[in-house]
Amino acid sequence: MVNVILVDQNDNAIAIGEKLKVHNLGLLHRAFSVFVFDRNLLLLQQRAQSLYHSGGLWSNTCCSHPLPFEKTIDAGARRLKEEMGFSLELQNVGKILYKHYCSNDMIEHEIDHVLVGDYNYQQIIVNEKEVMNYKWQTVDLIKQDLDEYPQRYTKWFSQALDLVLKFKNMNKLNKIVLKV
Repeated sequence: MVNVILVDQNDNAIAIGEKLKVHNLGLLHRAFSVFVFDRNLLLLQQRAQSLYHSGGLWSNTCCSHPLPFEKTIDAGARRLKEEMGFSLELQNVGKILYKHYCSNDMIEHEIDHVLVGDYNYQQIIVNEKEVMNYKWQTVDLIKQDLDEYPQRYTKWFSQALDLVLKFKNMNKLNKIVLKV
């Protein structure tokens, strides 16, 4: 049995709940989404068909929930290693709140911490229980595909990607300003 951290609207931990029950009831809980970039390419994963919801859909590099009493950034690094087989340093770029109805009558009602890292060229070894495929794709092509075929992607992916792109654009702007 896996437990997740239930939170209030301000992301304060208020209780612990069993993961599947929390998703059945749509209770607000803490999650994270990891985005790994290699310059202008984003590493996407296609979720395994056997997962409890959103199987077969494309999404960010990995996502999950911190364990009770685990720091979110540490949980992101742990799950990246467990799902994609490599480790790297992650940066928390913000969080988003959403409530999405997913397959198998599951509800993703989460405060999602969005974590970003730069690929360090370690070998990718996917956990086939979690990931059925992966690919590197430019953000422009991803956004075009999202516009044309949103049903190919997890419900939270677009919102999390928007936050990542705002962060990356702010970093580019700051680098330009610092050079002047």
